[in-house]
Amino acid sequence: MANPATIRMQGLFILMGLGLVIFADGPARAEDASYLAIDLVRGNEILPAPPGPNNAITLAELAELHRIESIRTPTQIANAQRDDAEEDMFIFETILGPKFRGDSLPLTKHLSDRVKKTEGASSGAPKNAFARVRPYNQDKSLKPVCKTKTKDDSYPSGHTTSGYLMALTLIQIIPEKHDEILARADDYAHNRLICGVHYPSDLVASRLLAYSAHAVIATLPDYQKDLAAARAETRAALGLPAV
Repeated sequence: MANPATIRMQGLFILMGLGLVIFADGPARAEDASYLAIDLVRGNEILPAPPGPNNAITLAELAELHRIESIRTPTQIANAQRDDAEEDMFIFETILGPKFRGDSLPLTKHLSDRVKKTEGASSGAPKNAFARVRPYNQDKSLKPVCKTKTKDDSYPSGHTTSGYLMALTLIQIIPEKHDEILARADDYAHNRLICGVHYPSDLVASRLLAYSAHAVIATLPDYQKDLAAARAETRAALGLPAV
């Protein structure tokens, strides 16, 4: 029903249809804070409402989660659980190699930490506004293999929003790996379905939210300063020429 390739396209189609609606109050100022003030990107206003619990779309999505559950392999489960435990830019170590690590790239880690906080500032409001029941709480026959919660906050997915925000940021550091980075972000999103903790439509909304938030932070001097420092550090560590 929803695979990594279609997640990307569906998110773009929604973005084109809605347009980029941003309500600016001014960015956060603290050095270790989100680049955006809480609810700066009004996700509950730019995202379409998720389908209701008894909607045909939701029922079809639950059927898709059961299908994924029936064919997921131990390797897929292990990869999904590893991604469940990590929400930072270094999920892309899988394509950039062992030198791309937070403990050896402090400036890049600083950028990653602030981007992660930007995800929280962007996704919290729509999560609370839409209060979508998690799939495993609606359908008790599902068997999730990652961390679960009782709070109704499935839409949008925080992990997926974070993954795409990190991807869009990393593309500005290593544009040569543009396609591989986006493919990894798609895989990171799809692993939320392997985990059994999100609906496919949660992932589509998350991608739209991430693109919206990144379009704003990319214009901010604070972000640009941190990005330039991380770019120089990472490219030197990976043996890439300066951009």
